[in-house]
Amino acid sequence: MSLAGSFYSGVTGLQAHSTNMSVIGNNLANVSTMGYKKTTAQFQDIFYSGTNTGGGPAQIGHGVQVASMYRSFEQGSFMASSDATDLAMSGQGFFTVRDPLTDESYYTRAGNFRFDDEGYLTDPTGKHVQGWEVGDNGSLLGTEKDVRLETTQSDPSATKGVDMSLNLDAGSKDKSTNTVDPFFALQQKWDATAEPPLPEDAYAYHNTIRVYDENGAAHDLTVYFDPVTDNVADDGSVNWEFIVTCDPAEDGRIFNDGAGGADYNLGQTAAGGLLMSGTLAFGSNGKLQNMSAFTLNNASTPQADIKGLANWTPATMGADGLPEFTANFSGNPDGASVTNAANSEDVIFDLGIQSTSNTWGAGGVANAAAIGVNTAGTHLLDNDEKETDADATTSHEAKSARLFHSQDGYASGFLTSYDVDENGVLMGRYSNGQVIDLFALVTANFTNEYGLHAEGANLFSATRDSGQALLGQAGTGVFGTMQSYTLEGSNVDMSSEMVSLITTQRGFQANSKVITTADTMMDEVIRLKR
Repeated sequence: MSLAGSFYSGVTGLQAHSTNMSVIGNNLANVSTMGYKKTTAQFQDIFYSGTNTGGGPAQIGHGVQVASMYRSFEQGSFMASSDATDLAMSGQGFFTVRDPLTDESYYTRAGNFRFDDEGYLTDPTGKHVQGWEVGDNGSLLGTEKDVRLETTQSDPSATKGVDMSLNLDAGSKDKSTNTVDPFFALQQKWDATAEPPLPEDAYAYHNTIRVYDENGAAHDLTVYFDPVTDNVADDGSVNWEFIVTCDPAEDGRIFNDGAGGADYNLGQTAAGGLLMSGTLAFGSNGKLQNMSAFTLNNASTPQADIKGLANWTPATMGADGLPEFTANFSGNPDGASVTNAANSEDVIFDLGIQSTSNTWGAGGVANAAAIGVNTAGTHLLDNDEKETDADATTSHEAKSARLFHSQDGYASGFLTSYDVDENGVLMGRYSNGQVIDLFALVTANFTNEYGLHAEGANLFSATRDSGQALLGQAGTGVFGTMQSYTLEGSNVDMSSEMVSLITTQRGFQANSKVITTADTMMDEVIRLKR
């Protein structure tokens, strides 16, 4: 049995090393692919039989067999790419894809994804990448689904806030004066029935910004400023008046005639386009100290007295204690004032000073009519309940200039590009400047990743040994992060595989030598018989 056993042991050695050679060959064949490809064959002895020796009982082994084949889940090297949907996973986790024909889920580390002609994000075999839709606040909505760009358009958004930071030249001359209402000379001089509504020599400075209505149409919003030389407040402040205006032809506000007449379109009156009127007070250091802001009251405003200051009441406070005005560019009904604006656009106006109590000061006047002669109520923000931003509007001895301005509305836009961040969030970039979170790609992990079944085409499927997939978002918990414009190369190390190749070849040769030597010995035994 001993000589025959050597044949058996040699054959098992040949078989085991042949299997290992196949494993090494597959590793080297996949050295240029992506993801987890390296597999290691591990050997073990088979069984032993007993024998007697001079020293007592002993055991003789009978060969070798492949005990297991373990795939390596070590991170592969990263390769740069030129496409945003080429993704690499750094750390634990797999991308999740679904076969649209069988509804079966598969898992992969190869992130070479592309959008197909129907808008689905797919792998090279046409399987759909899975993700969660992302809500406006960044939350994940519902269950995982196919990542698909069903629309390439971004809806418009009406302007809700306008922010301006200016310097108003303290040396400017007062170009509009009114001995009765010195703080509302600009407001009184505005005449929408004239062309232009406000002459160029009627103000010291103006600033125009483009805003948007709910349909995404653009409109110019212009704010005019003029110093008030006749400082009836007599509090040592430098005072400016301002008005916020739009094109009267685009002013669709509908007002009620308190004199019993029919409703009328404000844009067709002398006050058309006049959205807000107010005052600013600057200290001797040129910094903004206080302000007032007034808008038309729509409760009942006779058309004949549309610019009468008794009809102009303190503006309502919007977010963060900032005054707001109403615009109605689309001509919607009831879009008249902040207090009666079911279909209007309420716009917050920020020059850098706000109320911390979201109210005007208790000592403020009830309407604009009293402000021109009331020295105590020139500015309506309570001194104990206001804040001034570091970049607020100023009045220094320097040329009037816009430091910056911004608004939050935008027109409709079309998808121009997309990116994926480290948390796997697919973001669309649109022609209107918006960046919208669309999907968060699903990341899968397994209790026993060694139990995954390799399907080919860089895919794995879950088995009873691997356990069910644990799904989550990249960059959270145990899940790794994603890198866009990057692919993860194969984790096969060519140098170590070449060493294994030589070792396996020598092992195979050694076992073949056992067989040929045992064959020679067996031949000698046969010749003895002759």
